[in-house]
Amino acid sequence: MADVDASLSDMRRAVSNAFAAHWKLFLFQGAVMIALGFIAICAPIAATIAVDIYIGWLLAISGVVGLIAIVSTHHVHAFLWSLITAALSAVIGVMLIIRPIEGAVSLTVVLTAFFIAEGVFQATVAIASRHSMGMPWGWMLMSGLADLVLAAIIIAGWPGTAIWALGLLVGVNLLTSGIGVVASALAGRTIAREAGT
Repeated sequence: MADVDASLSDMRRAVSNAFAAHWKLFLFQGAVMIALGFIAICAPIAATIAVDIYIGWLLAISGVVGLIAIVSTHHVHAFLWSLITAALSAVIGVMLIIRPIEGAVSLTVVLTAFFIAEGVFQATVAIASRHSMGMPWGWMLMSGLADLVLAAIIIAGWPGTAIWALGLLVGVNLLTSGIGVVASALAGRTIAREAGT
């Protein structure tokens, strides 16, 4: 147990030192994330299409590289299955790039299903373990309920929500993550000043 505590202490010290040494870079990163999040929130339709195209390129490139790798090595375990999944990834990626509006609808359906599954899971775990977790179970329950509320909002406004939901959620995520990075950078600046560097 003492070894685990020492390892955690060393890890915390290393993270603190990294933030202290590079707080300006982290501050810049956080500011960029906040700006991008704000832009995505202000223009959620454009952000939704951008996310769709980005995911499309990731899938297309991954599929093409997978096809090249599989075709050049014929002795891959489960060759046919690997070939089909790589081809499917490439085709879906190209479809997302060519038809971003329809792709946004599909991605929003997947995202809504994810919110429902995660919300039910988190709420169930929070309620089931409320006596053993202490205070954090309430936050976990709130997170699960927030996921369910987001899913309900998307479903209630369907199909109109499909065109903006993805961009708005990405914007909120970028904004809140950016705020967290800025807060960490400012804490690193304080550590650096106290250390006299």
